[in-house]
Amino acid sequence: MSDFTESGTLPSTADTSRAPRASGKGLARGRISLLGCVVLGISCIAPVYTLTGALGPTVREVGVHLPAVFIVGFLPMLLVALGYRELNSKVPDSGTSFTWSTRAFGPMIGWIGGWGLVTATTIVLSNLAGVAVEFFYLFLAQVSGEPALARLNDDLWVNVLTCFAFIGLAVWICCRGITTTKSVQYGLVGLQLAVLIGFTLAAFLGAPANPELEFQLDWFNPFGIDSFSAFAAGLSLSIFIFWGWDVCLTVNEEAVGSHRTPGLAATITVLVILGIYLFTAIAALRFAGIGDTGIGLGNPLIQENVFAHLAIPVMGPLAILMSIAVLASTAASLQSTFVSPARTLLAMGYYGAVPERFASVHPHSRTPRYATISAGVAAGGFYAIMRVLSDNVLNDTITALGMMICFYYALTAFACVWYFRTSLLDSRRHFLLRCLCPLIGGLILTVIFVQTAVDSWDPAFGSGSEIGGIGLVFIIAAFILLLGIVLMAISRWRAPAFFLGTTLRHDSPVDGEQ
Repeated sequence: MSDFTESGTLPSTADTSRAPRASGKGLARGRISLLGCVVLGISCIAPVYTLTGALGPTVREVGVHLPAVFIVGFLPMLLVALGYRELNSKVPDSGTSFTWSTRAFGPMIGWIGGWGLVTATTIVLSNLAGVAVEFFYLFLAQVSGEPALARLNDDLWVNVLTCFAFIGLAVWICCRGITTTKSVQYGLVGLQLAVLIGFTLAAFLGAPANPELEFQLDWFNPFGIDSFSAFAAGLSLSIFIFWGWDVCLTVNEEAVGSHRTPGLAATITVLVILGIYLFTAIAALRFAGIGDTGIGLGNPLIQENVFAHLAIPVMGPLAILMSIAVLASTAASLQSTFVSPARTLLAMGYYGAVPERFASVHPHSRTPRYATISAGVAAGGFYAIMRVLSDNVLNDTITALGMMICFYYALTAFACVWYFRTSLLDSRRHFLLRCLCPLIGGLILTVIFVQTAVDSWDPAFGSGSEIGGIGLVFIIAAFILLLGIVLMAISRWRAPAFFLGTTLRHDSPVDGEQ
């Protein structure tokens, strides 16, 4: 075993004198159980919010093969999650992708990995807040019987200011401490899952809108999809709906059994989510079909918000519960998603990759308040700018999000293989979990990343917007990566210690140990 601490330096007297309930970075230790980690992971994925926006576009790409794409999209998530689990078992660090990529490939690659995670979560946060605003005013209209209230969502400044309010509330809860965050999540996750299961059962038991579309095992056959481009596009959407399970690893320093619990929770989370998605997908296909008229999932109007249109036909007078569930899902995910960028920025500040201020932890709540508030300001500012520019810009930015997810997940998977390179052949378990699984998962995500990048060059990919004949989705993704490189160069100029390897060591364990 090495005598080095997380930063790659010898432990000091100050390190050993820290309070026993605080981690090396000052976070509250031992506050989250296995169940709490799983609930946090499900909350971040937000199955109700995710499905209402992703079911339609995925059907548009792959038709009735929706369950097949969900399963194929699940596989790289599971394989990558196993790699995360192995890394966490040896290096439980709240920086996750940033820390592990730095240890495996060096500070520059690690910095970009952290940037990919932070930007992806910031984009998701802005979108979550926007969806929360839409369903908030829809809920008010349903409760009051005043349809005009739902139209308040279309007013630019009302929409933006309400979005700020939702983000501010989520930041406030997160700043109060991980225990408060966890307690809120239990109620919100329980509510959304109960309503989603009720919706699915009602769809199964109700009379199908398209009696000619009967359940077939071919729905699970990915080879029945028309083209590889359609398959890749559907798979990219599928991967997006599984995104968020890595929050289980981000709280590893705050979990009970930090070396084991977070990794196990991530694996359980993706398995539970797969079951929920398959159950709901089959029910929705059976009830609504894939037609492009009426309530068919191929109808462009339905695709924008599936549950908003299917709730009344499926649930009747209880349809308002679906609005509450989507609102609860977005609110829960908005809150839990803040955990990842805040703790990644905390780790980056702790190791000197960004200004030291980001490493500050409140002494009472044991939360990275500065990093959390910074993430909130970034998400709110991003949403306001994109909303003012155009809804197309906002939608294309969300589409580009899939590329960011593939990027940093694949990078972390490859980091697992390279970090453990000296121990891969020590046992069959090491070869399977530290090499084969993360390698395959990373390669799949890399193929999706490259295919999506090629397809997004065409303006027809996404909203159809373009600049100089190049699709806006590609331009946005390229701009995000280039911006990360510029900011990394500035960070290296202002604080070179991290990039010289003096604060976080670029190394590999000997014989699989650290």
